[in-house]
Amino acid sequence: MLFRLLILKNNRMWFRHILLFACCSLLTLVSTISYASASEERDLMKMLQSVQLAAKKTSYSGTFVYQQGNQIRTSKITHGFDGDTEVEKLEILDAKPREYIRRDGEVACYLPESKVIQIEKNLSQEEFPALLNQNVQSLPDSYSIKKAQMSRVAGLECQVVNFQPKDSLRYGFRLCVEKNTGLLLGLQTLNTRSEVIEQIAFTQIALGEVDKAKLKPSFANVSQWKIENMTVQANVNSGWNVKNLPSGFKKTLETKRFIPISGNVSGTDANQTKSHQVVQMMFSDGLSTISVFVEPNTGSRTEGSLQQGAMTIMGKRLGDSWLTVVGEVPNAAIKQVINSIQFKK
Repeated sequence: MLFRLLILKNNRMWFRHILLFACCSLLTLVSTISYASASEERDLMKMLQSVQLAAKKTSYSGTFVYQQGNQIRTSKITHGFDGDTEVEKLEILDAKPREYIRRDGEVACYLPESKVIQIEKNLSQEEFPALLNQNVQSLPDSYSIKKAQMSRVAGLECQVVNFQPKDSLRYGFRLCVEKNTGLLLGLQTLNTRSEVIEQIAFTQIALGEVDKAKLKPSFANVSQWKIENMTVQANVNSGWNVKNLPSGFKKTLETKRFIPISGNVSGTDANQTKSHQVVQMMFSDGLSTISVFVEPNTGSRTEGSLQQGAMTIMGKRLGDSWLTVVGEVPNAAIKQVINSIQFKK
């Protein structure tokens, strides 16, 4: 069940645990710029704050490619903002067809094979290109941030910004920010040898007003599809916490998800629906993100870890609970987190 949740997360956000495919000029760019002065750092912070704002208030449509290890996925995104309401449609173009439509904090996932619409509420915008969060001001505590020269992505000029980590518990990043709107066009994740291990970038994008009809589902007769409400309680205090977070990371989100599970209930012939509860805590240093999932320890599971690209997933049993930690950080950071998770009433 948890991996079902992780698949939804990767495909919707949720491309957030970030695997990124940029053009050749961005891939081969090497910075020779010296450390920023105080005024340059202020300008950098102002630009980085504009990235998140641009992701919300800029209307655009385009196609982006996402690379995680040896996997490549292509998606089409259409984003509209009318000054009040934000609507975004994400179409997955590879493998099984599916679409996600987000209206402010509500996301509807359309699954045409099963004719099901899964709806989640109280979600924040954290998918590409909205990757920076409210901790942006603390980024200089964890990274040395430098401007590089201008580059181009999907035919648009953009400012390249390099993030060099100050410790071994996070990766480096290279952002490419559109020079006029501040919209993030591409991002790369770099290991300690400055090798690209994940990347995401637009291959085609058009800025400006979008046709509202393109923000609606592409499938016919969706009014007749089954609706599953994936209940989300936001801003909860579950009692779970992480005692020893990597420096610079702060909690940005804690939710409870009640995921419906249909099936025959033992001792009856009725087909009933139960709820499977998952607690999620999200921690961020402003750019890197670590998610902790806590759910009942049911079934046979094997403790261990899995890594693909920059994404590390680690699972561990703790009493009657099963813990899973996911993040685009090195294995040592994930291990530090999972070994310091505790519950206090």
